[in-house]
Amino acid sequence: MENKNEFKPYVPASKVTPEITVASIVMGILLAVVFGAANAYLGLRVGMTVSASIPAAVIAMGVIRIIMRKNSILESNIVQTIGSAGESLAAGAIFTLPALFLWAAEGKMAKPGILEITLIALIGGLLGVFFMVPLRNALIVKEHGVLPYPEGTACAEVLLAGEKGGSSASTVFAGMGFAALFKFIIDGLKLVSGEISASVKGFAGQIGTQIYPAVMSVGYICGARISSYMFAGGVLSWLVLIPLIVLFGADIILYPGTEPISEIFAAGGAGAIWSSYIRYIGAGALAAGGIISLVKSLPLIVKTFTGAVKSMKGAGASSNERTAQDINLKIVIIAILVLTLVVWLVPAIPVSLLGAFVIVIFGFFFATVSSRMVGLVGSSNNPVSGMAIATLLIATLILKVTGAEGIAGMSSAIAIGSVICIVSAIAGDTSQDLKTGYILGATPKKQQIGEVVGVVAAALAIGGTLYLLDSAWGFGSDQLAAPQATLMKLIIEGVMEGNLPWALVFIGVFLAVVAEIVGIPVLPFAIGIYLPVQLNACIMVGGLVRLAMDKMKRKEEEKKEIINDGVLFCSGMIAGEGLVGILLALLAVFGVDSVLNLSARFGIPQIVSDIGGLVLFAIIILTVLKFSLWKKRDKKK
Repeated sequence: MENKNEFKPYVPASKVTPEITVASIVMGILLAVVFGAANAYLGLRVGMTVSASIPAAVIAMGVIRIIMRKNSILESNIVQTIGSAGESLAAGAIFTLPALFLWAAEGKMAKPGILEITLIALIGGLLGVFFMVPLRNALIVKEHGVLPYPEGTACAEVLLAGEKGGSSASTVFAGMGFAALFKFIIDGLKLVSGEISASVKGFAGQIGTQIYPAVMSVGYICGARISSYMFAGGVLSWLVLIPLIVLFGADIILYPGTEPISEIFAAGGAGAIWSSYIRYIGAGALAAGGIISLVKSLPLIVKTFTGAVKSMKGAGASSNERTAQDINLKIVIIAILVLTLVVWLVPAIPVSLLGAFVIVIFGFFFATVSSRMVGLVGSSNNPVSGMAIATLLIATLILKVTGAEGIAGMSSAIAIGSVICIVSAIAGDTSQDLKTGYILGATPKKQQIGEVVGVVAAALAIGGTLYLLDSAWGFGSDQLAAPQATLMKLIIEGVMEGNLPWALVFIGVFLAVVAEIVGIPVLPFAIGIYLPVQLNACIMVGGLVRLAMDKMKRKEEEKKEIINDGVLFCSGMIAGEGLVGILLALLAVFGVDSVLNLSARFGIPQIVSDIGGLVLFAIIILTVLKFSLWKKRDKKK
């Protein structure tokens, strides 16, 4: 307990201030639903999600300090705790659950019910929170000086810099407003092109860019390095692999295609070749990348798990100190047992007793792993997809051996994988939030209750969100590629039915191996191979804007503030576009979208639409500069 005695939180244990209040719960639930829906939309589009902790924190500060005129840092902390839970639950859900919709579209099963989706999300989220309760003392407190938990520490710094709360919150809201306007112009009114592509006659490759603020914002937040790996993967697939397939394939019918390659290309261009062949290569690279990241973490995983289990012997010891109080361990164990029985006994969840047992064992194991991993490398580098892939492979094999085959076995495997994926994502998020609370002097028990509230709110919203997006555009479409869910579906089908085009999959696997050998981070590179190059190029533009910021010749503190403002503005843009994306999906379901389509009404030529798209893209970049670089210049003047 040496570290605990040395460390002094911002709010002393002896001081009691408001934490869980009506205002913090209502605001937190709203942010959980908003950021959950926005991240679901973003993740299904680009295969990546972003942390909502800091945007939620600055919004909470803005509302509580400026509007409500209260000075309550722990209340703001509860808001971001509840709000970030929605983003993490959405991230875990969209990596797996859309596979059920894809099977329904193929006629193999009925669409999953909203009750089934809600229960799977709720159980995974609650297990993720409860598994972290006995681990808090071991990983957050005892290893305070060892595990930095970068997002959690950064969020604490933002909350501690409370005097800047109003300005920071306005930056987030500005990003939401501008992105909402841009998105509505592009996909609502359709006044400009949302995607611009170019190709050369006689060469099957294609290059281009999308014009979406949220996609560009992903590049800015991730930085030039990660963006460049994704772009490199896109260049490889769209300017190397697709031309090679067309060049050498010619009139050959290559499985899984049912027509000659030349005819597929003539009918649908490079996009049709991507759909027929490249996505399997990308799936192989993604699967290999997930497994490689997991294997590299094995020594750390074993050390973490054994250490955490040993330290749990004293986890149930009660403490009178406010900053050391967790939810009672007896309540946690009873809750885990009840949730396990619900998984097994509720007919809406297609999981047997054996499956429920697999969920608890793997869930606790990967919750421990996830917490340790995000403590070292941050949530964005947490190999959640690798854990989900490993779980799916093992669960599918167990189900097949025990006789649960066909679509029943596959839907059971995806349900198990979904719960584990959500457990891993929520455990990582809970760890970051508890670290923020530890630095600030929050009451762990109240934060854990806040996590439960956020999970429940997001779980109730995620089913409707998935149904809405699927009804509007369909998973696996150009608008919603759902790369991870498609990968999970392919893995399960490959194990159960053995019908994968394994040659293409293994090409992807060995591309990932080559990337690992030469020192390229495999997962962003593999995502780049899988996704359209236009999307990767848009992310790359955001990465280049961030690179320009990083290379500025300014004082380090001033540069840090400029970049941070850019991150906040881009976080707001992601939320704003996601919300309008949900709104447009709603309009599409009710058939109102055609009324708004001004491009069709006025017959705007494609060249005019493309030029307008490029002009709008330039304006999007200028708004980022306005609320980051030029905002600071205005203040200086």
